[in-house]
Amino acid sequence: MTRWVFALSALLLLGGITTVAVARRLGKSGSRPSVFVSVLALWIAAWALWGLVGGLAAQYGLLRRYDATFFAALALAAGALQYRTQVRQGRERGLTVFVGAQILWLVVVMVRNGVLSP
Repeated sequence: MTRWVFALSALLLLGGITTVAVARRLGKSGSRPSVFVSVLALWIAAWALWGLVGGLAAQYGLLRRYDATFFAALALAAGALQYRTQVRQGRERGLTVFVGAQILWLVVVMVRNGVLSP
């Protein structure tokens, strides 16, 4: 399963980078493909970092458990929303969606581990 995720991620990134290179050659550097590659790269990096930090925190006893399954669903939904927002309203608004989704994921992890319960 992990190999497929890495292979698909690499394929999407390479295809996106090629598309961006062609768009830049044609003089359209702020095009939809370049926004797509930017959003995709952010979410792949977030997935990798959350997996690393969550796994280490669970291994060393800071969290009872860390399951990244819900993060994949959140990343798909928030990534689509970030893409739409970034295309329509600009990069700053798109990054606001990204940061908001990261904070939401942090709250989900804390609730699932009983940190926010009384």
